Amino acid sequence: MSEAKKSNDSGQNELPIAGAQPAAAKGNGADHVIAETVEAIVHKPFDPKKLEVGLHTRVDRGFLDYASYVIRDRAIPNLADGLKPVQRRILHVLHTLDDGRFIKVASVTGETMKYHPHGNASIDDAIVVLANKRYLIEGQGNYGNIFTGDPAAAPRYIECRLTELARTELFNDSITEFIPSYDGRNKEPVTLPCKLPLTLMLGTEGIAVGLSTRILPHNFPELLEAQIAILKKQPFKCLPDFPTGGLMDARDYQDGKGSVKVRARIKVKDESTVLITEIPPTTTTESLLASIEDAARKGKLKVKSINDFTSEKVEIEIKCPAGVDAEKMVDALYAFTDCEMAITSRIIVIRDNRPVELTVTEVLHHNTDQLVAILKRELELRETQLVDELHYRTLERIFIEERIYKKIELCKTNDAVIAAVYDGFKPFQKELVRDIVSADVEKLLQVRIRRISLFDINKHREEMEKTKAELEETRKFLKGLIKYVISHLEALLEKYGPQYPRLTTKSARHEEVDVKAVAFKAFKVSYDRESGYVGYKVSGDEFKMECTKFDKLLLVFKDGTYKVCDLPEKLFVGQDLFFCGLPERERVFTCAYTDRDASYLKRFTFGGTIMNKVYSCIPEKSRFLYFAPDTPKQLYVRYKPAPHQKVSQQTCDPNQVEVKSPKTLGRQISIKDISSVTAEPTRGWDEKEATTKIVFS
Repeated sequence: MSEAKKSNDSGQNELPIAGAQPAAAKGNGADHVIAETVEAIVHKPFDPKKLEVGLHTRVDRGFLDYASYVIRDRAIPNLADGLKPVQRRILHVLHTLDDGRFIKVASVTGETMKYHPHGNASIDDAIVVLANKRYLIEGQGNYGNIFTGDPAAAPRYIECRLTELARTELFNDSITEFIPSYDGRNKEPVTLPCKLPLTLMLGTEGIAVGLSTRILPHNFPELLEAQIAILKKQPFKCLPDFPTGGLMDARDYQDGKGSVKVRARIKVKDESTVLITEIPPTTTTESLLASIEDAARKGKLKVKSINDFTSEKVEIEIKCPAGVDAEKMVDALYAFTDCEMAITSRIIVIRDNRPVELTVTEVLHHNTDQLVAILKRELELRETQLVDELHYRTLERIFIEERIYKKIELCKTNDAVIAAVYDGFKPFQKELVRDIVSADVEKLLQVRIRRISLFDINKHREEMEKTKAELEETRKFLKGLIKYVISHLEALLEKYGPQYPRLTTKSARHEEVDVKAVAFKAFKVSYDRESGYVGYKVSGDEFKMECTKFDKLLLVFKDGTYKVCDLPEKLFVGQDLFFCGLPERERVFTCAYTDRDASYLKRFTFGGTIMNKVYSCIPEKSRFLYFAPDTPKQLYVRYKPAPHQKVSQQTCDPNQVEVKSPKTLGRQISIKDISSVTAEPTRGWDEKEATTKIVFS
């Protein structure tokens, strides 16, 4: 059995072996006990009672040492950075080796073994687990399949590196506490200065001696939103989110001390066929098929055939026999197979070298307090660096401008040189940021002649002003620390929110999942321009559509701003609503707009957005000429009458314009004033009139 199966330090469900001896307990093994016992027997009179007491004491102490070691240093994550020791050591090694390129996993494992006193199997497994969670390690090669359960390729065939998120948010050697590694040859971090809520982001399982933990993974953007709510002293709620997707009933989650019910996502393809497109966590397509076959053998359900087409996405097709309705098959799958299962949550972490059981709220509060402390410490370090830099630049300027270096040419001893430098700076004491010290003198004496001869006072002043501005900004951030932390979280949310959408569908109860399919067309949304209201309780004539209560609305206004909001009953948006529809990340929109100088045409996709946040898809002081989903075959452009104007109408092909983001400027149509842009010829359009076609270069 590999060492990974003994310790459960790779993040997987593995039991420790009671007979295994941890590195921390070396020197207290059975051989030492026997040797000391033999020594006592040889040199002292034999006393069975004393021998029995000695063995009892040593066994008890050895077991407690072993149990403590497995709990603190192998199986249970640390609250400070959410990592088990093997994961922390892997990330530390990747940080020290990081040059932006991929590294062989076998090489990473070899380097990690300098810090990890156990076998390489647990390191290999932990790298694969972290890479499949996508947040911290980016993998290249075959890392297995979380849906089918296929294992990863051998470490010599796959590569990995840190993600940008890990590089920027996990490491800062200046504020990291290091301790000697197990053999004393290297230094490893006690914990990483983590600015992310990794404990809940990653989720983990671990079984130690008499203690186990199961932390369910949560959605990264939702955790950031919860931290922002904590800093703003607002209420929040976080629920698990699993990489395999599926449906979740979290009524009994109890802030991390209860359980959740998870279901596979099953669709009825036709009267005799159902499709499983998402599976519950902790299962694979193989284990799910085994549970279906087992239920069929036991007569709990009837299946004609099962076909597994899973690759990058789950697709299991189940055919029903004659006389079995597909809807009944869905209910039977949920009732008798692993398509529905309960997962218990128990958040146990190491805090101050002791295991503690916490709630999601308590963990997030601790992570947020730690984030504030780390950012404050980084700002203070930056402030110190900038003050030192400003001080040295001032010294350098005075040293060169006032030719203090000339005064040391006549000095014959080192003490005289140092004294001359000190004396040279006395008239300029008021200009210095702080008092000059011996380290400053040594640094000045190392300035080369080339540096002195090429000294540019204007450039030096610009650099000084830049340093002063940065120092002022840093001190401003320190004064408004909470505001700075919130802006840091909002920047992370804006950058990474679209990359990590929620995969598991939340619902109050599983019964609502079936209701959702039935009530798909129950909410008829419309917009009443006269009253300015939009929603499913509005009687209007514009933007009519049928929605579910789980849908969102994309609202685009005449001034070019837009936002995504929950499906409203009756929301006042005013009379300037230009478009209302369902947000589709990849759907292409065509837009023509004009400003004071020219008119432009662009195509774009809205992509990911933060709920209720206002964005803009055209520049300020511009107005729409045309806006519609998809791409028309042709647009008809009519210009306003003007003196000496020969061309009054033109057509253009929007497909010539590439698809970009909403912030793109687009392609210029014309600098002439445009009266209208339409997808169909309007009244007064003269097909016979000689027109030219706009060509976008």
